[in-house]
Amino acid sequence: QVQLVESGGGLVQPGGSLRLSCVHSGYIGSLSAMGWYRQAPGKQRELVASITSIGSTNYAGSVKGRFAITRHNKALYLQMNSLKPEDTAEYYCNKGVYWGKGTLVTVSS
Repeated sequence: QVQLVESGGGLVQPGGSLRLSCVHSGYIGSLSAMGWYRQAPGKQRELVASITSIGSTNYAGSVKGRFAITRHNKALYLQMNSLKPEDTAEYYCNKGVYWGKGTLVTVSS
């Protein structure tokens, strides 16, 4: 059974940093892209960043220059720097049709 499990969320002050991790179990192939999405209360889920199997990355404009997505073996990471209150959301790991259950990031003083 395929599972994606996120970790690393938490409460951080504005300007701080967090590193999210996503580990997947089960075989879901290695050729498809993986991504991080987020959903803030009352808003639609949106793409934060994605990375292909050959390492090409794509970022939402609101996080470009502050976030970095990387992948290694069965893990996906999101380094988040210079966090802002508007980054507060549930963050989800995605690969194809598979989703994790999310990890909450709260940016507040």
